[in-house]
Amino acid sequence: MSVTGLAIIYIIIWWIVFFAILPIDVNRAKTVKIEGEDPGSPENPKMLKKFLNCTGITTVIFMIIYLLIKFEYLNLRNMIN
Repeated sequence: MSVTGLAIIYIIIWWIVFFAILPIDVNRAKTVKIEGEDPGSPENPKMLKKFLNCTGITTVIFMIIYLLIKFEYLNLRNMIN
């Protein structure tokens, strides 16, 4: 598989994991209410923590998929045909 194909697979996995992790560890109880702000939005969404967790999880999943493709346990070209 080419580098471009591997990069596309990594990015797709990253976005799927990111959207799955996004609602985790969100505290919606606000101490200060600001007029015009969505009452359900979190005070501290902890985006850096979620970004790093997402990247780590994606790297592990990607390495598993890469090894399956490399040792031909998962052959995407044969699955299409």
